[in-house]
Amino acid sequence: MKKHLMAFGAALLLSVGGLQARTFTWSASSDALSMDPYSTNNTFTNAFMGNIYEGLVRFNDKVQIEPALAESWSALSPTLWRFKLRRGVKFHNGEAMTADDVVFSWQRVMTPGSIAKMNLGDVKDVRKVDAFTVDVETRAPFPLLLNELLNLVIMSRSWCEKNNATQASDLKQKKENHANRSTNGTGPFMLKSRAVDVRTVLVANPDWWDKPGHNLSEVVFTPIQSDATRTSSLLSGALDASVSVPLQDTQRISSSGAFTVVQGPELRTIFLGMDQFRDELLYSGVKGRNPFKDLRVRKALYQAIDVEAIKRSVMRGQSWPAGMILSPLLNGAPRELNTRLLPFHAEAAKKLLAEAGYPEGFAVGMQCPNNRYVYDEQICLAIVSMLGRVGIRVTPQLEPMSKFHVRLNTMDVSLYMIGHAGLPMADAYAQLFDTLATRSDTQGGLNAGRYSNPALDALLPKIATELDSTRRSALIAEVVAIARNDFAYVPLHQQPVTWAARKGVDLRQGPDNQLRLWLVSVPG
Repeated sequence: MKKHLMAFGAALLLSVGGLQARTFTWSASSDALSMDPYSTNNTFTNAFMGNIYEGLVRFNDKVQIEPALAESWSALSPTLWRFKLRRGVKFHNGEAMTADDVVFSWQRVMTPGSIAKMNLGDVKDVRKVDAFTVDVETRAPFPLLLNELLNLVIMSRSWCEKNNATQASDLKQKKENHANRSTNGTGPFMLKSRAVDVRTVLVANPDWWDKPGHNLSEVVFTPIQSDATRTSSLLSGALDASVSVPLQDTQRISSSGAFTVVQGPELRTIFLGMDQFRDELLYSGVKGRNPFKDLRVRKALYQAIDVEAIKRSVMRGQSWPAGMILSPLLNGAPRELNTRLLPFHAEAAKKLLAEAGYPEGFAVGMQCPNNRYVYDEQICLAIVSMLGRVGIRVTPQLEPMSKFHVRLNTMDVSLYMIGHAGLPMADAYAQLFDTLATRSDTQGGLNAGRYSNPALDALLPKIATELDSTRRSALIAEVVAIARNDFAYVPLHQQPVTWAARKGVDLRQGPDNQLRLWLVSVPG
């Protein structure tokens, strides 16, 4: 009897905060692009790395700001904020985290290969006050500083110096360093092993500063590009969860009796971009000029695409056709502008093309990922067919996100698919700044088509500094209206977040489509 009581007591010790600690296996359609948190602005990669590295603040599963490595903050002036760092925080190698690491991280994020710096353009400087206090200076009053600081994750100065990784890995130039495949964060999980595109294993950080909301000892992530293979792996019991569930499999998974499908609207909008910068497109039969510089051609594209047909035939009724590139669920988004500006009308599209000097249409290459967005390849192929009916002969260039990401960063595009969720800030400004601002080293990071409008550019700093929410919303609406009237992009739809897990597994899904492993629990 005594032996049984001892065993029961040991089980209780393992069950602190809930169920027994154990391995959690999960999958998605693509792998994280890098272990260097500054080398990419890919949402899935950022979400994955958020389980290893941390910033001064973080989002919870309701996409609300809460303290992380900073336990408190205050505004000393409209452009100067003071952050008190959490004491006792250790990096995974056991070293203490101090203000020196925060300042170093700011300096590292500003190095040439960094993509993250494009999302920190409103920060002017980060300075040490004492070992556990830093000041953050902004270029102008900036009410969304906390949201923007989600992009500044903290790395160890000594670890980076020791491993010759003081500069961000440059994926555009294919220049990697130690931080691209190894990690040393402060987060709830530590990297145990990594085989790119095959398997990444994390283990729980026993010295994490926060109280874990999970009961996991080990996490095994397996990227599986094939929808059919991913679903069969889930149903066979090889996986506990998938965060890339094909819409055609939701009924099958739900009816199995052993799994639960969790679905909700995502903040992400899918849209088409066009190279509006080059005098001649990289991938086109048109020589000596760029069709997409002509407003009539952009309108023709818009009217040639039937978004309702895409919803019905490709998305199985599980999408929300969009009239702007912002999700209406994003903070500050003008919901009244989320209506289609022009109707689907193939004959009107043909007429516009003829007026622009393309009565027989033209040929163009279209660049699309095939493992990033919900049914991305199928959507692109459907659009190829639709555009073909009005004379635009499209050659699809379909590739995995790892290659497509480099293509976007190097602006190696003509007509391309892109998605954006206003993350990591979860605000309309973040997406406008990232996709509509004239491209430079510090802005327009996902404006691969290099759309540019000086009037729109002039409004973005006003949005960034406007403290009155009503005036700020009006400015956002003005920017959205300019982009809509320019047909800067062709909005398609908001896609669903569709996850599935073994019954009893709590994933804590949020509209930002980010799996927070520190909140996941699995049954014993």
